[in-house]
Amino acid sequence: MASRSLKLFWILPLIFFLGDCAGMKPKIPVETKSVEPGTSVTRGEARFQLLGTPLSAGKPLPQVNLVDAMAMKDVDLSKEKGAVLFLSIVPSLDTPVCEEQTHFLGEEGEKLPKDIRRITVSRDTPFAQKRFAKEAKLTHLQYLSDYKEGEFGRSTGLLMEKTMLLARSVVLVDKKGIVRYIQVVPEITRLPDMEKAFQKAVELNRE
Repeated sequence: MASRSLKLFWILPLIFFLGDCAGMKPKIPVETKSVEPGTSVTRGEARFQLLGTPLSAGKPLPQVNLVDAMAMKDVDLSKEKGAVLFLSIVPSLDTPVCEEQTHFLGEEGEKLPKDIRRITVSRDTPFAQKRFAKEAKLTHLQYLSDYKEGEFGRSTGLLMEKTMLLARSVVLVDKKGIVRYIQVVPEITRLPDMEKAFQKAVELNRE
């Protein structure tokens, strides 16, 4: 009896520990620093030059057509005025960090004022974006695709060489269509500082 009790004493905590670990997801680090569009970013040991004309705070977005994944219509964000635009830019939605970034925008972003437009931009096809939105239950976000020629990436200095994907970043545009905040994540396996961007978006919405 004593031997059985001793075994249970060791086995039960072990089962609890293993079960707890099995349900844990590795936490993706948040990056507070930023690099300039048109410079470079890393993915581990690999470095990627950012191609195109660098986007600058204080200037309007470039005139570029993106494809709305739900409506399958062209959208030129430079013409979208009257609301703060929160652009969450990701390399590909079918990767863990991009998925986490988009879930954060869709779920934690619910605390933002309703008139702030939350938009995910990637080079995924519109069909892939739509599928992701439905599977992730995040259809309330707007998804814009730069899949054709990467024109948005080239016009903002956010197109990564070699991969030809968009660099992980957050861009905020005020109600007048002027870029007011940019974070380009230096190491693309990290998340942008979404909470800081949320705070800035709320400030811009008050203007």
